[in-house]
Amino acid sequence: QVQLVESGGGLVQAGGSLSVSCAASGGTFSNYVMGWFRQAPGKERESVARISRSGESTYYADSVKGRFTISRDSATDTVFLQMNNLKPEDTAVYYCNIRPIHMSVGYWGQGTQVTVPS
Repeated sequence: QVQLVESGGGLVQAGGSLSVSCAASGGTFSNYVMGWFRQAPGKERESVARISRSGESTYYADSVKGRFTISRDSATDTVFLQMNNLKPEDTAVYYCNIRPIHMSVGYWGQGTQVTVPS
């Protein structure tokens, strides 16, 4: 059974940095895309960043480009999101997501709260 365990997050002042991580277990994930989504109160869940199975290709939402960095460690099946220069609008629950490369659905982490007070 696939499990995703997220860690990190918390409260940080605007301009600060946080990192979140997500460790996958219960399967082989070399052919999985890994990524992060977020959901702010009253808003739909949105894609923040994703990384290819090799780690060579990444995608970022325009709102986080230049501030967030996604990476993965294939040895531990862990995906990371380093968030710098955080803004109040980054406040949300951040969810890890992994999916096989040829599928549109996958698995979700439990979510971790990131709060940047205005």
